[in-house]
Amino acid sequence: MGIYIVQRLQQLDDWLNQVLPDQSFSLAPASADASFRRYFRITLSGHSLIVMDAPPQQENCAPFIHAAKIFAAAGMHVPQVLETNLEQGFLLLSDLGDMTYLGALNDSTANDLYGDAIDALIRMQLASQPDVFPPYDEALLTREMKLFPEWYVAQHLKSELNDKQQEVLQTTFDLLNRNILTQSQVYVHRDYHSRNLMVCEDNPGVLDFQDAVYGAITYDLVSLLKDAYIRWEEDQVLDWAVRYWQKAKASGLPVPQDIADFYRDFEWMGAQRHLKVLGIFARLYHRDGKDGYLKNLPLVMDYLRRVCARYIELRPLLRLLNQFEDIQPHVGYTF
Repeated sequence: MGIYIVQRLQQLDDWLNQVLPDQSFSLAPASADASFRRYFRITLSGHSLIVMDAPPQQENCAPFIHAAKIFAAAGMHVPQVLETNLEQGFLLLSDLGDMTYLGALNDSTANDLYGDAIDALIRMQLASQPDVFPPYDEALLTREMKLFPEWYVAQHLKSELNDKQQEVLQTTFDLLNRNILTQSQVYVHRDYHSRNLMVCEDNPGVLDFQDAVYGAITYDLVSLLKDAYIRWEEDQVLDWAVRYWQKAKASGLPVPQDIADFYRDFEWMGAQRHLKVLGIFARLYHRDGKDGYLKNLPLVMDYLRRVCARYIELRPLLRLLNQFEDIQPHVGYTF
């Protein structure tokens, strides 16, 4: 593994010397995400750039390039793709800075920052057209939710679902899908949250959009307001959701006319995302050895439990979650 990293860095350095000829630069880690991608900040004379390292055997840069073009045309502030090397998996990008929303959010900044993020989200959604991104269809929605039994229940809790429990999960998946697939369809960033939004002059800078799809209008708002990395009181989340709904309706986006219907859609979309995220965070630990996400499991589980408690159709899932309460994950981590 060490030899591979050294070779990879040498490939990157060779490529940068080709695309930045006769320029002196330094290279330092900028960030890493939950995939195999890594980011480096290149400091040159007077400015900086970002290089994405996406090993082609694990990652495909083409969706990132495609989404960057579409979202930029929609008026979102995304990195400009300056140079590409798809064969080796390198992209040279403009630098949106190093201050994430997560690092900047507090009680005094939240209204302005979320206001900007909501405005940018609406601009993106207004540009939506079918057949630009893959559909967020029933197969994909279900595959994501199945990460919960496969990784959170089976691997993290070391528990095996019986037939009745499996039936409860499948019934819940079907209920959620029926609601989600009847929602209006728009461009979906799919990870629109505080770690992927940057505080910058044209706020927000938007990152990590390579998994964009065409799907339910509430998905990105759930990612933003029921963020796995930062908690807000429920009345505050409701207030921001209402502000989005009012702006979306005024702009002509196809949101429900009744706020109660919209908020139900928002919450049920959230239940799908919470199930997925619990599975993903468990997989990141048990498969990929990334334990930094374990601390976020309790917040995501709390989101899921609260939603299930509010809707009678989702109470069977809540009862199932209650059955897991006494099970201690084998890593000694409790929620």
